[in-house]
Amino acid sequence: MAEPAVHELYADPRARGYALHLGMWLFLGSETLLFAGLFGLYSAYRAGYEADFAAGVTHNHALIGTANTLILIVSSFVVAWAIHALRGGRRRACAVALLVAMALGGCFLGLKLVEYSAHLAEGIAPGMHYASAALPSPGARTFFTLYYAMTGLHALHVIAGISLLGWLALRVVRRRTTAANPIALELGGLYWHLVDLVWIFLWPLLYLTS
Repeated sequence: MAEPAVHELYADPRARGYALHLGMWLFLGSETLLFAGLFGLYSAYRAGYEADFAAGVTHNHALIGTANTLILIVSSFVVAWAIHALRGGRRRACAVALLVAMALGGCFLGLKLVEYSAHLAEGIAPGMHYASAALPSPGARTFFTLYYAMTGLHALHVIAGISLLGWLALRVVRRRTTAANPIALELGGLYWHLVDLVWIFLWPLLYLTS
């Protein structure tokens, strides 16, 4: 059954749309603060272990990090195109675009697992489990503990984003999110763009700034 165009709590569709977008922006702001805290912690420790952090960055797989950056940038364009397609009444094209974005998110996670596996095989694990012979210093252990914390938290957000895109694709197929009522897709797109933006900041910190 299609949702009503105007919820009884709102005076008109414009007021409902404004409230929902405001709520999403507040949520995204809280997510930004969460990652900002981790960025601040990373910066503080890097100031104390500059050489060790530079060695850790060099040891990371820059090719994988860069490939994942390109994957997420493309996925953001695909999600934006999905919203454009829905607004134009192209429901099937919108659903297909969302599935493509989900596949790109899956590729991102797959490459991350490849990188994690390579690190763990070298004894590079978070916290007390760290046992790398190549980078034995306390600073390197701190770097990779933060690396796992930051990329792991981001990966959880990617998983949540993929699930959200799947739910939105189902809504589009079932005509519950339509050109006349695209708010759910617009809000989901904002979340996916934030996930991509966070990675764009993680990429130079963990892969380039040696």
